[in-house]
Amino acid sequence: MGGLIEVSALHLSLKPPQNGIFSNNRDSYGLNTIGFSKKKRICCKMSQSEVKENPKNSRSSYNKSKVEEYNVAMKRMMRNPYEYHHDLGMNYTHITDNLIVGSQPQKDEDIDHLKHEVNVAYILCLQQDKDVEFWGVDLQSIIKRCKKFGIRHMRTPARDFDSDSLKNGLPKAVSSLEWAISEGKGRVYVHCTAGLGRAPAVAIAYMFWFCNMNVNTAYKALTSKRPCGPNKNAIRAATYDLAKNDPWKEPFENLPEHAFEDVADWERKLIQERVRGLRGT
Repeated sequence: MGGLIEVSALHLSLKPPQNGIFSNNRDSYGLNTIGFSKKKRICCKMSQSEVKENPKNSRSSYNKSKVEEYNVAMKRMMRNPYEYHHDLGMNYTHITDNLIVGSQPQKDEDIDHLKHEVNVAYILCLQQDKDVEFWGVDLQSIIKRCKKFGIRHMRTPARDFDSDSLKNGLPKAVSSLEWAISEGKGRVYVHCTAGLGRAPAVAIAYMFWFCNMNVNTAYKALTSKRPCGPNKNAIRAATYDLAKNDPWKEPFENLPEHAFEDVADWERKLIQERVRGLRGT
């Protein structure tokens, strides 16, 4: 008697491109990433022999288990309703003309695509080594491919699902991002694992500190294009640390609920000076 295996799939209005890369850039792909939190259920019947003996099925079940484990952790730790679908390949969103936020490149061909199809000149990776190892990505091969095409690969690792690690890492990450954008040699691709937490938080912090937006405006501008759930409190806390660099200051947790959702002009200037001062550190 055949077994029954349930598979989760993304609900997309159009078929995915042949190379397995998803983008919300309609000019290139005609896809809208808003659909990637909606699932439809597919049931596939398989014989018991296929279930027991097919090594591909075993490998697929293992990969599915890893994805489910990651998504459960993401929803629990971040209260995030969105899901990461590693098997569908890299996905990304154009936030501004020169800033792209997305998921991790998984193979050399992803770097080829970012270079030749998207004009990426810089990649900023927020992943820790253990994140890359968990998904079986050959990071050294990715870095080697970047060098071949003249892409500057930068890393400012932050612990996944950890608001304190994100808060502490934001100034350095935004410093790298702001420098890359100011160079003007091509687009900057910012990614973590899923492109739903750390990477969008870095982009929002950059927009808040350097694009004359308050945090809510920047948050809405990004999430309206790429549905995700970055930690806004971590961004506010990092802003507070930069604007009030005083060892005797009040702990951020004691501030009013909406403190540092915006800053004065002199505070923003101070933040920019301190962030730029981190270049090369």
